Amino acid sequence: MLRTVLRRRKRSLSSADVTVADQPQVRRAVTAAALGNTMEWFDFGVYAYLAGTLGKVFFPASSPGVQVVSTFATFAAAFLVRPLGGLVFGPLGDRIGRQKVLAATMIMMAASTFAVGFLPTYAAVGFAAPLLLLVCRLVQGFSTGGEYAGATTYIAEYAPDRRRGFLGSWLDFGTFVGYALGSGLVTILTVTLGAQGLEDWGWRIPFFVAGPLGLIGLYMRLKLEETPAFKKEAAYAAAERGTSGTGEPMAEEAPPTARGTLKEIFTQHWHAVLICMGLVLLYNVTNYMVTSYLPTYMTVTLGEDDTTAQLLVLATMLLVVLTITTVGHTSDRWGRRPVFLAGSVALMVLAVPAFLLIREGGILLPAVGCAVLGLLLVCFAGTAASTLPALFPTRLRYGALSIAFNISVSLFGGTTPLFTSALVEVTGNDLVPAYYLMVAGFIGLVSTLFLHETAGKPLRGSGPMVETPDEAERLVAHSRAAAGRQARDIWIRLRHPWAHHPPEDRRD
Repeated sequence: MLRTVLRRRKRSLSSADVTVADQPQVRRAVTAAALGNTMEWFDFGVYAYLAGTLGKVFFPASSPGVQVVSTFATFAAAFLVRPLGGLVFGPLGDRIGRQKVLAATMIMMAASTFAVGFLPTYAAVGFAAPLLLLVCRLVQGFSTGGEYAGATTYIAEYAPDRRRGFLGSWLDFGTFVGYALGSGLVTILTVTLGAQGLEDWGWRIPFFVAGPLGLIGLYMRLKLEETPAFKKEAAYAAAERGTSGTGEPMAEEAPPTARGTLKEIFTQHWHAVLICMGLVLLYNVTNYMVTSYLPTYMTVTLGEDDTTAQLLVLATMLLVVLTITTVGHTSDRWGRRPVFLAGSVALMVLAVPAFLLIREGGILLPAVGCAVLGLLLVCFAGTAASTLPALFPTRLRYGALSIAFNISVSLFGGTTPLFTSALVEVTGNDLVPAYYLMVAGFIGLVSTLFLHETAGKPLRGSGPMVETPDEAERLVAHSRAAAGRQARDIWIRLRHPWAHHPPEDRRD
């Protein structure tokens, strides 16, 4: 009798606890989520490469340096509203589902980016032109507040535990493919149209491309199903609240309010929020330094040729694209913490040498410096999408991740081009970007030291996710055997208390 009770204390897994991934659905989920990131970062690549041109179009009365700062200020403004988007879309995704919110964010992102192509110039309408650009950027930033956290949550909840790093890395693969497409298109337009043609009308073309991309992404997301983890959590929450068969809460039971959810996130999961913010800072400061600021740094600060600078950064993005899934797969084998630790330390050590190489001029040495920054960036890009969702339980994952991610991105990531360009303008020191990266590396290192390893483990609040029915059966059998061994060990200790003591204790 006692042994039976002890066995029940350590509950083993049942077949209902283990979810077998639907492989075709996993592929569709990864593709649709990655396409949304491609759409988002297509816009970022276009905006970063057109910073100088957009400065002339929308801020013509300013000096070249002030034009760049003004353009990046508009860029950074979109990040200031991202936490608001996270506050709206994140908790909403935890209540009504990930798929619906991701479809809504796709519509808003595509429409706001497409609209930029139709904006009048400063020469046509005066000060209204930069204001309209700012409005489009704010809408884009608000929608993006629910995009990345939702996409990472969606992929993480569909991915088998042993392949979450690899599958999650495809999300940021889409990020850099989008950036490469946007920046590559601008580079082609620069070569074919020239600076004047680009300034007159060519700058509109990349934004027009966003419309068809958005429609394709929306179609794919509308075809998706809800994640298995969310379905199980919704069913459990419905049972706990005593819902009707339709899933609506009964009159005497109210669902948790947004305020109550936010209170729980910041009081019970504050440590996970801080770790998330630190890792996001590390990733996004490096990301925006390379993708958004580096082209302008080489042309405006160092005086390099536009085409040369654009090709160097484009080549860096292609290097990231080629290596990112390998890093994701490596994190499944070695763990997330080792990859983040190695990347953080390397960033602190190699940031200054990389920028020293970039400012040497020419092609070869700057190419090496850019490659170093790209390989540092891929350490974080290939691991973030599988690491961040695992910090929070299923019922709060979308909301907590949206809030923590967007606060960090808004304060530190998206403002990186603005702060570094302004600091370089004020101090005249062209190594300021390297020092900025070193600080980010230190913060990332501290955050990683507090990070628990999650590679190969189920997400918090969810059961195991496996690839095949055979793997599920083996996992259940292993769990039952482990529970039986634990119960046996406890039984032996209770019946023979001396059995677990060292020999010298028994003689006494």
